Amino acid sequence: MRKLLAAAAVALAALSAPAFAEGPKVKLLDVKFSFEGPFGTYDYKAVQRGFQVYKEVCAACHSLSLVAYRNLRDIGLSEAAVKAIAAEVQIRDLNDAGEMAERPGRPADRFRAPFANEAAARAANNGAYPPDLSLMVKARLDGARYLYSLMLGYEDYAKLTDAQKKELKLAADFKLQPNMQFNKYFPGFQIAMVKPLNDGQIAYNEEATTAGIKNDLPQLAKDLTHFLAWASEPKMEERKRTGVKAVIFLLILSGLFYAVKRKVWADVH
Repeated sequence: MRKLLAAAAVALAALSAPAFAEGPKVKLLDVKFSFEGPFGTYDYKAVQRGFQVYKEVCAACHSLSLVAYRNLRDIGLSEAAVKAIAAEVQIRDLNDAGEMAERPGRPADRFRAPFANEAAARAANNGAYPPDLSLMVKARLDGARYLYSLMLGYEDYAKLTDAQKKELKLAADFKLQPNMQFNKYFPGFQIAMVKPLNDGQIAYNEEATTAGIKNDLPQLAKDLTHFLAWASEPKMEERKRTGVKAVIFLLILSGLFYAVKRKVWADVH
């Protein structure tokens, strides 16, 4: 009976556990983010820089379908800035005559997808389908570190030494397929996406430069990851505050229950 109950418990745990996409087998880079831990919070300056990286680089291929332009107000952008960003894109919508037409974007619109449909996306990317990034940090085990490591994991396969190949445990018959890039943090080590970020690719504003923020690859990758972490869970800070309040409430309630129990059973020996 005990074995049966144990097996049932394991099965229930497996069914209730979150499902993640297969992660890389190489140890991820050691990087710290401000939003980690039970009391972690977003660095909204980093989120804003990350949005700039997404807008100028990633938005050309990757959609962000679960985020609306008005949500950018939550990261510290002004109402005027949000309206200007939304107005930069053209959205297909019904006009006053009931016909499909393009209009400037509005804050209430979701982020415009770079392609009309999956077929168009594959046609433009040698058959590969760029995934939506709205929940990418949540879709991967240790998603923030995975994305950061992925951005820094591109290498020239032809220049890998035998020692490096052995360390990665590459199969003897491993061969880089056409139109594929070598990335040691991607499952299978081959990824269709070309290296998206490079040193100095993004020009940060004067405020960031004055604060000593570099625009090298590690910083760009970290800022982008910060933005995508926010996009995946914009209410994270509220959730953590609620959790802390709930724990404090339960501790106080436990103390009251214990005090009542001592009072009720004080005369029983």
